[in-house]
Amino acid sequence: MWSRFFAFLILVLFLPFFLIIGVCIVIEDKLPIFFVQKRIGVSNSYFNIYKFRSMKRQTPNVATHLLNNPDDYLLKIGKIIRKISLDELPNLINIIKGEMVFVGPRPALYNQYDLIKMRKDAGVHLLKPGITGWAQINGRDEISLEEKVKLEIAYFCKKSIWFDTKIIFLTIFNVFFSKGVKH
Repeated sequence: MWSRFFAFLILVLFLPFFLIIGVCIVIEDKLPIFFVQKRIGVSNSYFNIYKFRSMKRQTPNVATHLLNNPDDYLLKIGKIIRKISLDELPNLINIIKGEMVFVGPRPALYNQYDLIKMRKDAGVHLLKPGITGWAQINGRDEISLEEKVKLEIAYFCKKSIWFDTKIIFLTIFNVFFSKGVKH
């Protein structure tokens, strides 16, 4: 409950950023400003995640690392908002709706069958997905799916308010230095 309230407060505080980013996206590549995509939630349920659209409208609906040349699809504003993770701000809507939390595994794409299976086998599919997580701050785009799941298992075993707080502070540090961001 506290996370929904806190997400709402952050959303209100960051409303000016929403407006600025939205206008930049519309100027560069028209509407929509949000990218809505089916993702895997707690216990392998489906939900629609909200993000600022950082890529062109014609971009294939696959994980960025599966694109031949991801930079060809990135909007100019997209490079900036991805580098400092502002494209994730609309995830606050998902927290308010109860589909996500601040800290947990990043939600898999609906078609990332290998990651979905590994998470189910490890039991971490029982965690609600988060905006950030232990795997995010320990490599993000630079680690394999196997390593990501190992880190998510470690998070599952250590999960506490103090560990979540540590992860949030490390996330802020990593975002400030764009650590682990490839695209």
